[in-house]
Amino acid sequence: ERKVAEEVAERVAQDLRALIDTANAPIFGIDQDGLVNEWNNKAADISGYMQDEVMGKNLVEQFIAPENKLAVKTVLDNALQGQETANFEFPLFTKDNKRIDVLLNATTRR
Repeated sequence: ERKVAEEVAERVAQDLRALIDTANAPIFGIDQDGLVNEWNNKAADISGYMQDEVMGKNLVEQFIAPENKLAVKTVLDNALQGQETANFEFPLFTKDNKRIDVLLNATTRR
């Protein structure tokens, strides 16, 4: 019974991983320290940064314009504390240093 439950949980995790990776919207996540721990294929497509280039890096410090760092950090910190934010627009810099505007919906992973 336990083995079956573990197999089901593993399949669900794989399905969620596939859903995140193939979503038609950029999905990224950070840990409590603001370090990137999730970066899907669409985030890589629009930013030019592959997942292995951003994982473990500080999202706000390394990818957000100086004038927007405080606002973005506040929204992300609030999300980490359970306070969700919808439709927050901010600029993200791509690998080739182009500015792209991103619409952020910040939620806590449950």
